[in-house]
Amino acid sequence: MSSQANSSSWTSFLKSVTSFNGDLSSLTAPPFILSPISLSEFSQYWAEHPDLFLEPSFVNADNFKEHFVEDPEVESAEIVRMICVVRWFIATLRSQYCTRNESTGSEKKPLNPFLGELFVGKWESKENENFGETILLSEQVSHHPPMTAYTIFNDKNEVRLEGYNQVKASFGKSLTLSVKQLGHAILNVKDESYLITLPPLHLEGLLVAAPFVELEGRSYIQSSTGLHCVIEYSGKGYFSGKSNSFKARIFKTAEDAKDKESALYTISGQWSGTSKISKGKTELGTFHDAKEAAPEHLTVKPIEDQHPLESRKAWKDVADAITQGDMTLIAQTKSTLEESQRELRKQEEEKGIDWERRWFKDINYDASTEDENTNIPQENDIFTKLAENFNLSTKNVASGTLVGEKDDKKEGATSIHWRFQRDLWDAEKEVVV
Repeated sequence: MSSQANSSSWTSFLKSVTSFNGDLSSLTAPPFILSPISLSEFSQYWAEHPDLFLEPSFVNADNFKEHFVEDPEVESAEIVRMICVVRWFIATLRSQYCTRNESTGSEKKPLNPFLGELFVGKWESKENENFGETILLSEQVSHHPPMTAYTIFNDKNEVRLEGYNQVKASFGKSLTLSVKQLGHAILNVKDESYLITLPPLHLEGLLVAAPFVELEGRSYIQSSTGLHCVIEYSGKGYFSGKSNSFKARIFKTAEDAKDKESALYTISGQWSGTSKISKGKTELGTFHDAKEAAPEHLTVKPIEDQHPLESRKAWKDVADAITQGDMTLIAQTKSTLEESQRELRKQEEEKGIDWERRWFKDINYDASTEDENTNIPQENDIFTKLAENFNLSTKNVASGTLVGEKDDKKEGATSIHWRFQRDLWDAEKEVVV
């Protein structure tokens, strides 16, 4: 048991969160469980393996079998690209949900970004000239509720990821913190697109003050080629199983997913460790080894060269205090920053103005909207098309909710999603990577 678990502070915190009525993501965390990293930085985990992020763009009709030597009879380049996308996605999970626990001993609460906070960086991949430069842009587009929008793009290889995330947290009966992720990601690889939903998760180990993440439920990857992947997650449990387990099945169509036996390929194992790929009942070999694949961290400008809205510059004093373990200084510096932001929001409210988002716009997918001032999707919108392919709800509900499921039936749910505007980034004058 950690020293935190023996402290009255930890006990008091547990009592406060278990009795809190509402979305726990809005609750202010005590200094001793804070991470020195802002949530706006988490979008970098999507591309910490640039080789896997870019690999689908190198697969074509002439070489697709070279990219999947495990099956000499693989049917098409489209299938191999889907396999590459699934491998990249599985590789992101360890970075997103496991590495912080491994480096600090337990999951810490990231700093809650302020409205307009930015995080930018790039992967230069100088050791492989075919990769080129991959750029990350992350922006806090909402503070209540907290939402971070992001894009990661590589112009040389025509690869672009965009998405946004929001979480809703609540306590279960066994002091397990359940987290629903809202939002989704869209990966564009040349002329193909992939819609990716985000899995639900829960935090265990709270009673001993050593929280860790376990994924649960399922997520989906839908390709514009019609190919469909269903990923199911499970944990260790009390008596059996392994932690961080998953099983992914790739189907020709979403309709085929109704019969698990019709899967083209099945991938199973641990997303934090090793996984295998099979065709029917025949195991083809190792799919991914998360512990062998070292992440490549992006390059971020020195703090002195950053814009005042950039995360590491804005939170520097708070992050330094957290690193030093100075609880009083953490509270003081964090309060100073948050109070200045509250004052800005108050001034905007008095002037009747809304904070102008820098690189992203909110798009309303509610076809019944009559608001002339709202942004509506363009004709042939890719999110609409891909969602229709497997009956995904376009409402602001838990990611991966299908039409007709419980969350989709909730009254009052909006259908607003954030989209990257490349022209706004191209016109940017103040922030550089």
